[in-house]
Amino acid sequence: MNFYAIRAIYLFEMARTWRTLMQSIASPVISTSLYFVVFGSAIGSHMVEIGGVSYGAFIVPGLIMMALMTQSISNASFGIFMPKWSRTIYEILSAPISYVEIVLGYVGAAATKSVILGLLTLITARLFVSFEIAHPLWMIFFLLLISITFSLFGFIIGVWAPSFEKLQIIPLMIVTPLAFLGGSFYSISMLPPFWQKVALANPVVYLISGFRWSFFGVADVHVGISIGMTLVFLTICLTIVWLIFKTGYRLKS
Repeated sequence: MNFYAIRAIYLFEMARTWRTLMQSIASPVISTSLYFVVFGSAIGSHMVEIGGVSYGAFIVPGLIMMALMTQSISNASFGIFMPKWSRTIYEILSAPISYVEIVLGYVGAAATKSVILGLLTLITARLFVSFEIAHPLWMIFFLLLISITFSLFGFIIGVWAPSFEKLQIIPLMIVTPLAFLGGSFYSISMLPPFWQKVALANPVVYLISGFRWSFFGVADVHVGISIGMTLVFLTICLTIVWLIFKTGYRLKS
C-alpha cells in the first residue's frame, strides 16, 4: 500500500477545502441553521411530539443526514471531476499507484469533510433545540458509514459526468427529492397505509430512520434493516468503482 500517494491526494483535497472554507463549510452550516429556525423554532412550536420527541429535536437527524448526503456527493464528485476536466487525471493514472489508493485518497478526503460538516451541524442544532443522543457510538458509526457510502457514490457521479452541468443533475433531481421524501421532516408512520408502503421503496428512508434511532431510540424501520440497506448500497458503489477502474470507463478516453 502506497501511503505516500494516498496522503498526497488526501492532503491536496483537504487543502482545497480550507481555501474555500466559506463555500465548503460555512455555507452548508448556515443553510441548515435556517431550516432549524424555520422548521424547528417557528413551525416546531405548533407541532405535536412525534414518538415522544419534540418536533424541533425530531428533525435534527434528518437535517444532518441531508447535509451529509449532499456534501459527500458534492465533495467527492467535484474532487475527481476536476482532474478529469483538466486532463491531470492521466498523470495520476500513470503514476505507480493502484486504483484502491486513488479511491482511498479522494473518497477519504470527501468523507472527512462530510463528517466535519455533520459534527458542526450537530453543534449548531444544539444551539436551537434541546436533545440528547441515546446511542452516541451508533451515531458516529452511521455518520462514518453514510459519509463513506455517499462519497463513493459522488466519486461515481464525478467519473460519469461529462460536464459541470451534468455533475449537478443527480444530486439536485434525485438525491435531494428522495431526502425530502425520506422522512427528514416527518415520520412515515404519519402517512396513510398505502403511502407508507410506497415510502419504503425510498432507500433514504432507511438511512434517516437508522440515524434517528441512534439519537432518540425511535425509528420507522428496524435499525438492523437500516444498517443492512446502507451496507447493500455501499457494496453496490464499491462494485461500480471497481468496474470503472477495470474498464477505464471515462477515465482513459
